[in-house]
Amino acid sequence: MTDLVIIGIVLALLGTAVTYIVRNKKRGGHCIGCPSGGSCPHCNGGCRSETK
Repeated sequence: MTDLVIIGIVLALLGTAVTYIVRNKKRGGHCIGCPSGGSCPHCNGGCRSETK
């Protein structure tokens, strides 16, 4: 029973993270993990990881 609760919590966390990423991408967010919120100089045309 404890295993099912732990699995449920992990699945809920993963679902929340995936939902956040999908919504942010639909809004046009380029640098989801950028602490500057995309206002840093290298994020003008997208993040470095996206331009490789």
